[in-house]
Amino acid sequence: MSSAENPQGTPVQQPLAELLAGYLREQAEAQAAGLVADEPSGEVVPFEAAPVQAVDPRLAWKEALQAARFFVPEAKISWKVPPDWPTVVTVQEPAVAIAFAMANFPQLVRHVQPLLQRGHLAGLRPSAGRSLSAPALAAWAEQTARKKQYPETLLALGALRLARHFDAANDLLNKYRVKAPAEWQPALANEEAALAWHAGRGPEAAALWAGQAESVPVLFNRGMSALFLDQPAQARAALNEAIVQLPEESAWHHLGRLYLALAEIRG
Repeated sequence: MSSAENPQGTPVQQPLAELLAGYLREQAEAQAAGLVADEPSGEVVPFEAAPVQAVDPRLAWKEALQAARFFVPEAKISWKVPPDWPTVVTVQEPAVAIAFAMANFPQLVRHVQPLLQRGHLAGLRPSAGRSLSAPALAAWAEQTARKKQYPETLLALGALRLARHFDAANDLLNKYRVKAPAEWQPALANEEAALAWHAGRGPEAAALWAGQAESVPVLFNRGMSALFLDQPAQARAALNEAIVQLPEESAWHHLGRLYLALAEIRG
């Protein structure tokens, strides 16, 4: 929305009523698209000693789809927001070692301080943790996979992983692995490794990525996993290759540069 100008060409601030109307219109559109979380009712909302900036579900949604575009760039996909998406996004705890995969978004890295510690980074790798309550998302994921929809099934896998429903994601992966179209098999392999990584099986995930054909997400994930397996030299090589292929406006590009700087500092 452009600002009005007075006769001298100086921008004039829009009236408050117009600004408020525009904001309410954007919120209504986001609500209709399923990108606004419901207000918690009668539940205890966790908080941290230090304030952490909340993640905008709309921004997270945009970044959560980027991996698919590097595997099948020509695919014309009309993505629909999964049920429970805003809630799953807003209750995420800050993380540091994020795989470039479906449903993941760089804004999960909200605390940089742990990355600046002098000790080993291996202790910052993901662990399984407690699953989030997202019954509608779980039902949608199973229904999507049962319909053999690709690449929507990859999004279902990623969303289950993000909600830490690791057993359900693994069952879905094994059940529908052979039904994936050939062009989506590399993306599915990346999702399998990301599932292992975020479930706390770091070395297994790194081995899976090492055996996959090169792509921007795979190179990113090789570098990221090497960094958090305390292998900075290997991390630098892979991250350098990934970053030059990521557009600078992408948050994944900036997260890759952060990981690369850490690898360079550590040798």
